[in-house]
Amino acid sequence: MKESSSKSKQWKPFTANCCSSKDQIIFTNISRCKTSRSDFSKNIAPLSSFKRLSYSDLSGSSSLRINKDIAQSFDPDLYDFQLSELHAITQNFSSTFLLGGGEFGRVHKGYIDDKLRQGLKAQHVAVKLLDIEGLQGHREWLAEVIFLGQLRHPNLVKLIGYCCEDEERVLVYEFMPQGSLENQLFKRLTSLPWETRLRIALDAAKGLSFLHGAEKPVIYRDFKTSNVLLDSDFTAKLSDFGLAKMGPEGSKSHVTTRVIGTDRYAAPEYISTGHLTTKCDVYSFGVVLLELLTGRRAMEKTRPETDQNLVDWSKPYLSSSKRLRYIMDPRLAGQYSVKGSKEMALLALQCISLNPKDRPTMPTIVETLESIQQWMSMRTRTHGYPKIIPDFNTLDLISNKSEL
Repeated sequence: MKESSSKSKQWKPFTANCCSSKDQIIFTNISRCKTSRSDFSKNIAPLSSFKRLSYSDLSGSSSLRINKDIAQSFDPDLYDFQLSELHAITQNFSSTFLLGGGEFGRVHKGYIDDKLRQGLKAQHVAVKLLDIEGLQGHREWLAEVIFLGQLRHPNLVKLIGYCCEDEERVLVYEFMPQGSLENQLFKRLTSLPWETRLRIALDAAKGLSFLHGAEKPVIYRDFKTSNVLLDSDFTAKLSDFGLAKMGPEGSKSHVTTRVIGTDRYAAPEYISTGHLTTKCDVYSFGVVLLELLTGRRAMEKTRPETDQNLVDWSKPYLSSSKRLRYIMDPRLAGQYSVKGSKEMALLALQCISLNPKDRPTMPTIVETLESIQQWMSMRTRTHGYPKIIPDFNTLDLISNKSEL
């Protein structure tokens, strides 16, 4: 799928009038969206003031509903499903079609035929049934609907529809046949080829660059391999926007927020201060680059204590081509570009810098990865590729030779 033209109209976040009382914000009157849990309406004082709502309000509010005004701002291809329709799509959320699950709830595979809704094509879908015990689950569901209801990009997973009926919160996405990058990289017997890893990194970088480039930057906040999904052609798309947040506005340099996310991917300054900027996403991206290079998880507690943290373990190897070979994923069997891996390692080293100002921006990262890809493509046409790297046991015999 081709990336949208840079000249296309820039996305602007939707804001809507809503009633407010202190930190309590309520959207009114979405069709069939009734928050029946009593916790969602506790401590709501008489509403006396009004303000404009932005995405940043989502993380601070304790009671949220979508109203019709917001629904009208969504992409016209976004559908408001009935729960009965989703039961039919998934055969009553059958365990036979369970794709996965976790703290967020369960994901089932489903099938929509072209007779379900006018204009909706027949297709397989992924249906996420969220566990909304407590307020955080509802807020994350709402954030996903609002963000993906308005954001469209080739490297963001497409939200097809949602359901808010009684106590159920459901999201319906396009089905991604190759699953997550986490599964492909760590749980399959066959290894991802080097060229595919590079392309996935570039796709994910384009998705983050799009988010950061909005008029009001969107900070993804939870970039990791399990949130990078792959379609049938291994095109990478970002998923799970439940923790996404609007970036700083005006003269502000950061957003201060409660620290949530996955700590092994989270930027050190975010963990220590709660200060959130787009450079926090860049750090997380650097960690994923290291996982693509080494084939190791960001944290592996089964290893010796000094080797458990991927960032700390890999740093001494990243600036030297000769040392880098020792930490490259052995499942690649030497079939990778030495120059390409070196450039990716140097990029990862910049991304995981302790000083956020020293980290590159996502557009710069996209340019760097594109140049690596272009160089590899040219080398393939002129010299043939891949080139086999000698086994690690013979590296001392070629240590004085020039790089391949």
